[in-house]
Amino acid sequence: MSLDNQHDDFAEENGYAKIDRYNSKKINKIAANYAEILSEIGENPQREGLLKTPERVAKALQFLTHGYDLDAAEVLRSAMFQEDYSQMVIVKDIEVYSMCEHHMLPFFGKAHIAYIPNGHIVGLSKIPRVVDIFARRLQVQERLTNEIRDCIQDTLKPAGVAVVMECKHMCMSMRGIQKQNSVTTTSAFTGQFIIEKTRSEFLRLIAANLA
Repeated sequence: MSLDNQHDDFAEENGYAKIDRYNSKKINKIAANYAEILSEIGENPQREGLLKTPERVAKALQFLTHGYDLDAAEVLRSAMFQEDYSQMVIVKDIEVYSMCEHHMLPFFGKAHIAYIPNGHIVGLSKIPRVVDIFARRLQVQERLTNEIRDCIQDTLKPAGVAVVMECKHMCMSMRGIQKQNSVTTTSAFTGQFIIEKTRSEFLRLIAANLA
């Protein structure tokens, strides 16, 4: 039994179906290019261990960049509700996985996001979804931070949005400067979070262990 089939059996036994959807034309084109890349780096794409590697890499790449096909604003609009609540709403420790557009190596970490409602709230699961949609594209952390902020601000029109991201970049750990323990922090604020008192409260809350 193949590893993929084992995963499918595990999924069925545990009550959910594993469904992968790919654009077959794109997969074939990308896989053909990766077979050539394997040859160029000195490998033999016809040896047993690499026979399916170009296809696997093509599928992985399509998954890792599927954010291009999704509309983050539409995801937010699908779960907006009128509510008379005007205090800070924070979703912190959101896992982030993205790929650096300069070297196409991963960067990963956490995002902490807050907004102050101004007549509307949004389903809490939609905030991490917005993060994923923008992260599943070729990115730089600075732009990713701003895109998340702007999408929430422009769609919900809250009194303010705050985004802080902390990530490790494989382009710094595996190559180049090769500093394994470095962490990059970026932030972006709008509205009430421009005010130092509000911003400080947000930063204090995301640093606190309230569990």
